[in-house]
Amino acid sequence: MLALLVVLFFGFTGVTLNHPGWTFGFPPSEETVAGTLPAGWQSTDGSVEFLTVSEYLRSRHEIKGEVSDFGETASDAFLSYRGPGYSADAFVDTSTGSYEVNIEEQGWIGVLNDLHKGRDTDSSWNWLIDVSGIFLVAISVTGLALQLLLSKRRRSALVVAAVGAALTMLLIAIAVS
Repeated sequence: MLALLVVLFFGFTGVTLNHPGWTFGFPPSEETVAGTLPAGWQSTDGSVEFLTVSEYLRSRHEIKGEVSDFGETASDAFLSYRGPGYSADAFVDTSTGSYEVNIEEQGWIGVLNDLHKGRDTDSSWNWLIDVSGIFLVAISVTGLALQLLLSKRRRSALVVAAVGAALTMLLIAIAVS
């Protein structure tokens, strides 16, 4: 049953990755919010206190995800948040403390697609993908071995496997060229 659920998940998300316009009633949403940071967002030397800014933005605008990047130039600063099916990019004017945050949520299909790829997930999800892949390889090898051990089906199994391998190589050659 576990293998069937893994195949179902990766099969479904494989199709939805191939058709990004299919949202099944869960369309992506985009939102831009703006404001001014409260006192304490800069240190005494004028540099940005990124933790303070991040916690304020999270509490004020319900920002999710992990901080994937942050930085500061002479006139502005930025913070980027990422999670499965989610991104938020905050830009701060360091002279005034005003900010703008662009938030994009991909909906459930976007979340599932990012989980399929392991994008913007933690190491535990990547571990699950690896275990699932190993599990699926083991199931495939077992199925092939069973076909080869059954003398009545060996010839037809080898023919089907050879035709499938040839078609796969042909499709790869077409896709690469």
